Amino acid sequence: MNLPHSQQLPVNKLASVFANTSASYKFYWFLAILELVEEGNTNIEKRRLFSRMISNSWYTVNYFHVSFGKQDLIQDSVRAIIQIENLTINENRNTLNTVLENTNKTETIKILNHFDKNVPHWFISSWFSGNRNEIYSLSQNFDHGCFYRLEKDFIEINPIWISYLQSNAKILKDFCFWNLSLFLQKRNLNVPDIPNKISKSITRNSLVKQTNEYWKLVFNELGSIDCIFTNNRLVFDEKKYALDHFVPHAFVSHDLIWNLIPIDKTFNSSKRDKLPSVNKYFDKFYNLQKTAFEIVKSHNVKNKYIEEYLSIFPDLEDNYEFDYQRYKETIQPLITIASNNGFSYLKD
Repeated sequence: MNLPHSQQLPVNKLASVFANTSASYKFYWFLAILELVEEGNTNIEKRRLFSRMISNSWYTVNYFHVSFGKQDLIQDSVRAIIQIENLTINENRNTLNTVLENTNKTETIKILNHFDKNVPHWFISSWFSGNRNEIYSLSQNFDHGCFYRLEKDFIEINPIWISYLQSNAKILKDFCFWNLSLFLQKRNLNVPDIPNKISKSITRNSLVKQTNEYWKLVFNELGSIDCIFTNNRLVFDEKKYALDHFVPHAFVSHDLIWNLIPIDKTFNSSKRDKLPSVNKYFDKFYNLQKTAFEIVKSHNVKNKYIEEYLSIFPDLEDNYEFDYQRYKETIQPLITIASNNGFSYLKD
């Protein structure tokens, strides 16, 4: 993926910023700059940029549990700030930015100011060589088409870059997200859907269609379904159930039918993104899934949700075999990897 061309600007310098990265700082710094320039800011306080570095990585760390690597302190910073400021993982981004930009808590301020040690001057090191003080000095006159000028508490965007940044903001963000995805994928080789764990908010899609077009057929056939976690009897019309992701949505980041089952609504509220024990719950999960599949297929072999099982059973249409071992070999590694990434198990 390439940046938009400009005959007047040294776009190659900007593109080379992400050529060698050992931490995620440059990506989140650049995203913060783009957001604030889009809002019309050209003299930008560093505190605002550092705050947005945290808020832009908030869900990736707290909700999706993506690893940033041992050298990267954004992960530790986010986890510390959520405790210091008494925040939740689903805080609105505007609220996060307001809290971080205005907090008087010395611990939070110290965490934010840590990024000032290297991030602002190393980001423009493609334009200048030298140490921190030298780059600060060389940036003052926007020499070589430098991206911004560095001051103690703020940066000033070079006027020649402003129009380019504002008119190409979406492409530039996509470029940044793409590079960030590559960076994080190398550190999370077995974690699915990394791109959507960077730019997607915590908001989930509705599962109404899966409920009405798939599981309603199962309820109608069986009359009721027993929750695999509580053994409570669930009846469709009583609405005391919720469609749940067996492997947490925060890890798989999809709503495929082979990972969804109805469970007790009260239990679902407490379960949240906890991992189920495969030894304790997989057999019940498998048996319910197999029964549901057979019922739905008998009603309508072309039901669109049946096709979603093909990612587990590629030959399902030709050879009707809802294989127990193959299903388990799909679920078990997902649970194990999620656990390794920081998701906790349900307590017995």
